[in-house]
Amino acid sequence: MSGDTNESHEARRARLIALEGIDGSGKGTQAKRLVERLRKSGLSATLVSFPRYEETFFGRLVGSFLNGNFGSLNEVHPMLVSLLFAGDRFESSPLLQSALATSDVVVLDRYVASNVAHQGAKCTAAERDALCRSIEHVEYDLFHMPRPDSVILLDLSVDRAQKLVAQKAARQYTDRAADIQEADAAYLAGVRELYLELAAREPNWTVIRSEQDGGLRSIDAIAEEIWQLVGVPGETSH
Repeated sequence: MSGDTNESHEARRARLIALEGIDGSGKGTQAKRLVERLRKSGLSATLVSFPRYEETFFGRLVGSFLNGNFGSLNEVHPMLVSLLFAGDRFESSPLLQSALATSDVVVLDRYVASNVAHQGAKCTAAERDALCRSIEHVEYDLFHMPRPDSVILLDLSVDRAQKLVAQKAARQYTDRAADIQEADAAYLAGVRELYLELAAREPNWTVIRSEQDGGLRSIDAIAEEIWQLVGVPGETSH
């Protein structure tokens, strides 16, 4: 009986979907669209966006880092930076666990892979694997963050992404038009490259291209592709 009970408990756990991509790739917009459509389909869905700049101690430190208060992008060791982002998620663990226990689907706007891609992109090839493994060890093994069931990577070229960042409204965490990560095209190119490497080797990742025939795809078209990928969990189980 205990085995059946455990299986039933696991079956009730929300599906955890993470949206990833470089700055300006549309993660926030598409995450909101997905949650709205899931709710309209009759499911309970929760959106959690990282970093939580105003809600957590570490989130505020992340904002300070991105605003350049701790130095330039390469003046702080990436492992130390990764601990700020991981700490924000650790502080948010009760919120995330509650959402997983009470929702059908939890959608994440950035998650652990964002930490891996952004910090790993600052390293040489020889250092990268060890750093990425260390970040995942902290987040998953030490902080016990749940692993996502699926990851959707919104892939966008750096030049177009930076143009979209320039159109963003002012953010509370920074007094800059673009934070120190968004402003560095070479860095963002490295982040994008590492994201694509992760997607190529992880079986639960899917890449959605945000550009087609030299132009930017519409928000609706991308949202529809995400929906076709995600579908309605359990809709064919009856």
